[in-house]
Amino acid sequence: MAVLRVKFTKTKRDKLAQVLWILNWISVVTGVILFSLGLFLKVEINKRWELMAERDIQYVPNMLIAVGLIACAINFLGGKICYDCVDTTKFLRWKLIMLPYIICTFFFTFCVLVGALMCYSMRSELEEALTAGLADAMRFYKDTDTPGRCFLKQTVDMLQIEFQCCGNTGFKDWFQIQWISNRYLDMSQKEVADRLRSNVEGKYLMDGVPFSCCNINSPRPCIQQQITNNSAHFNYDHQTEELNLWMKGCRQALLEYYTHIMHSIGLTVLITWLFELSVLTGVRYLQTSLENVLRQGDLNSESDGYLLENGFIETARTNLNIIKNLGKNNQIDTSNIGDPNINVPSTSKAHYGPDNVPPKEIPVAS
Repeated sequence: MAVLRVKFTKTKRDKLAQVLWILNWISVVTGVILFSLGLFLKVEINKRWELMAERDIQYVPNMLIAVGLIACAINFLGGKICYDCVDTTKFLRWKLIMLPYIICTFFFTFCVLVGALMCYSMRSELEEALTAGLADAMRFYKDTDTPGRCFLKQTVDMLQIEFQCCGNTGFKDWFQIQWISNRYLDMSQKEVADRLRSNVEGKYLMDGVPFSCCNINSPRPCIQQQITNNSAHFNYDHQTEELNLWMKGCRQALLEYYTHIMHSIGLTVLITWLFELSVLTGVRYLQTSLENVLRQGDLNSESDGYLLENGFIETARTNLNIIKNLGKNNQIDTSNIGDPNINVPSTSKAHYGPDNVPPKEIPVAS
C-alpha cells in the first residue's frame, strides 16, 4: 500500500510544478544565506583565534559553507527540472534523473540537519578552547618585546574593554601570574626584590590588574593596585565593591557571545532544513504522479502521487534484499565438479554418419 497517496489532476500537477519551481529558487537564496552564515561564523572565530587554543572548531563554519554551496547547485537543478515538468512531454528527458536527484537531495537535507545540530553541540569544545587560549594569552601579556607575542597585550586589553570582562574566570586570575615585564621593574627597590625572592618561580606577583579591567561605571577612580588591601584605600572594601572592576570573566563573556551567534545560526539552519524537506516532498509527489500518468497513456487523466510505493516495512525489506543479492550475481556454482557441460542442453536434432554428412534425399516418384 502506497504511503500518503494523493490524487492529482492535470491542473494540480501543473500548479505543483510551478509552485516547486518558485520554491526551488527560494531555496537557492537560502543556500546563499547558509553560505553567508558559515562565512560570518568563520570570520568571527578568526577574529579572536589567538585567544583560543588549538582545537578543531572550524568544522562547523566549514560545514555551513559547503552546505550552502551545495544547496545553491541542487536547488538550481531542481528549479530547472520543475520548470520543464509543467509540460508533461518534457518530463521524459528528466524521468531517469529525478529519482537519483531525489535520493541525493534527501541525503543533502540530512546534512543540513547535521549542520544545525552541530551549532548547538559546539559549546563544550569552544569552552575548552577559550579556557586554554585565554590562560596562554594572559601568561604572555607582559611579553611586549617578544616576536610573535607582542600583539597579545593589545588584544587582551581590547577584549576586556569591549566585552567588559576581566581575567579568564574573574579578576583574581591576574593575581596568579606576572603580567608586568621585568624591564619595567626597578630591581634596586627592596620591595620589588623581596617580592621576587618570595615567589618559588621568581615571579613578580601582586594583587593588581591591568587598566582594561576598570569598570567605567565606577563613581570613584579605579583601584588597580592592592585590590585586596582595604587599609590602603580610603572608604574601600574589596568584598563589597562591585563597580570598581569588571566582575565577569572573559571566558564567560566570549562563550555567551559565540553561543548566541551559534544558536541563532542553528535556528536559521533548522528552519532551512524544514523548508528543504517540504520542497523535497513536493518534488517526490510530482515525480510519482507524472510517472503514473505516463503508464496510463493519457496525459490529461488523473494520477496518483505518493511518497513510497509500498509501506515503510515493505520498502525497507525490499531494499535489504537488493543489498543482500548484490554479491550473489557473480558467484559460480561449484557443486557439480564433473563434466562442465553436464548442465548444457544439446541443441542437435539428428546424428549423422561417421563423416557427419547428412544423407541425400531421394526424390519420390509421383
